[in-house]
Amino acid sequence: MALITKYFSDFTDAQLQQFSLLEELYTDWNSKINVISRKDLDSLYEKHVLHSLTIATAFDFPAGSNIVDLGTGGGFPGIPLAIFFPEVKFHLVDSIGKKIKVVDAVAEGLGLKNVTTRHGRIEEIKDRKFDFVVSRAVAPLKDLWTWSKPLLKKPNPNNPGNQPGLICLKGGDLHAEISESGCRPRVMEIFEIFQEAYFREKFMLYVPA
Repeated sequence: MALITKYFSDFTDAQLQQFSLLEELYTDWNSKINVISRKDLDSLYEKHVLHSLTIATAFDFPAGSNIVDLGTGGGFPGIPLAIFFPEVKFHLVDSIGKKIKVVDAVAEGLGLKNVTTRHGRIEEIKDRKFDFVVSRAVAPLKDLWTWSKPLLKKPNPNNPGNQPGLICLKGGDLHAEISESGCRPRVMEIFEIFQEAYFREKFMLYVPA
């Protein structure tokens, strides 16, 4: 928890309580349904929560925005972002039902009113459009972009600084993956934002719609 307040300072008491509850909730639920490795659970705030909040360092989602978390797994990056942006709506999607069960329970335990979930594949969403798609190490960029494009709202020429797009967190050498995707993402090095060794060779990619 100290790792979060090391980098972010202006949280409300309610947000601080929600962030501090994450460890207890995930430890409890992970003992019933394994969604986080034991090793990673011991570093929950670094490897999952702070990593998710990388997105909040570069994007300030306006109140009322709609964000979809593609392949949310245990709720990352969606749950930490939903705490960070209480006025933004987050829709967390995963094809594995037990993971969505954990996400629902954690969101309820935190009292998050801005989180909805869907058990299913992202391609099955036909009736909604979103301001941003967020994702963390789910699939190659080519696939992420193929899935994201139909879900994104059209760019707003009156607001060029906050255009709809895909924001994904990835690691390793991405040259081949980016080349194969046909995209020209903006690439941000996370280690330049958070100085923990874990974030070396980890990146945030943004592909505008």
